[in-house]
Amino acid sequence: MAQFDALRTGSVSGARAAEIDQGLRAHMNKVYGTMSVGMLITFAAAWAISGLSVTTDPNLAAAQLNADTYLTQTGYAIYASPLRWVIMFAPLIFVFGFSAMINRMSAATAQVVFYAFAAVMGLSLSSIFLVFTGVSIIQTFLVTAIAFAGLSLYGYTTKKDLSAMGTFLIMGVIGLIVAMIVNIFLASSALAFAISAIGVLIFAGLTAYDTQSIKNEYVAHAAHGDTEWLGKSAIMGALRLYLDFINMFMFLLQFLGNRE
Repeated sequence: MAQFDALRTGSVSGARAAEIDQGLRAHMNKVYGTMSVGMLITFAAAWAISGLSVTTDPNLAAAQLNADTYLTQTGYAIYASPLRWVIMFAPLIFVFGFSAMINRMSAATAQVVFYAFAAVMGLSLSSIFLVFTGVSIIQTFLVTAIAFAGLSLYGYTTKKDLSAMGTFLIMGVIGLIVAMIVNIFLASSALAFAISAIGVLIFAGLTAYDTQSIKNEYVAHAAHGDTEWLGKSAIMGALRLYLDFINMFMFLLQFLGNRE
C-alpha cells in the first residue's frame, strides 16, 4: 500500500496524482471486464462441450454414463480415453507458457491468448455438468461471485498491507497442487475434503491479496508513465483474479454441489 499512500498524501504532485487515480479506476475496470469475458467464455465452452459429450440415444453411445445417459464418441475421448490427462493438465501448462511469453506479446495478442486459455479451461471443466446438477452449479457460482466481490473489494480498499500473505499463500497453492496430484492415485475422500476446505481458504486470501497487488503495481508503473506495460498488466491481473475465482468456485462446488 506504500505506493498508493504516497500518491494520496502528495508525494506525487496534484495533477499527476489525480491522473493516476483516474487511471487506476480505468485499469481496474479493464481487469474486471477482461476477467468477466473470460468467465463467460469458460462457462459457455464447458456447457457446449458437455452437451456434445452425452446422449440418450444408445445407438450413438460410445460408453454408458448412467442408467439412461451415454457418452458420445466426443465424450468418451474427453472423459474416458488417455486424452483426459492432457485436458486435465492443459490449463496449468497454458498458464506457465502464457506467463513466460507475455513480455514478447503485444497487449492485443495477450488478450486473445487469455481468451483462448479461458476456452481451454472450459474444456477442462466441462465434466462438472455431467457430475453436478445445473441448479447447484448456478447456486455455487452465485455464492462464489458474492464472496469474490466482497474479498476483492476488501483487497482494494483496505489500508492493511497484505504483501506478507503472498509467499505463504503461494506456498499453499504449491502444496495444494501436490496433494491433488497424490489424491488422483489415492482417491481418499478424507484428503479430498481437506483439500477442498484448504483450497477455499487459500483462494479467498489470494483474491484479496491479488487485488491489492494489482492496484499497487499500477500505481508504481503509472507514476513513471510506463504505459506499454500497463496494457499487459491488465491482462495478467485479469488472469490472476480469474484463476482465484475459478479455483474458489471449484472447491466450493465440492461442498455445495448436488451430484446427478
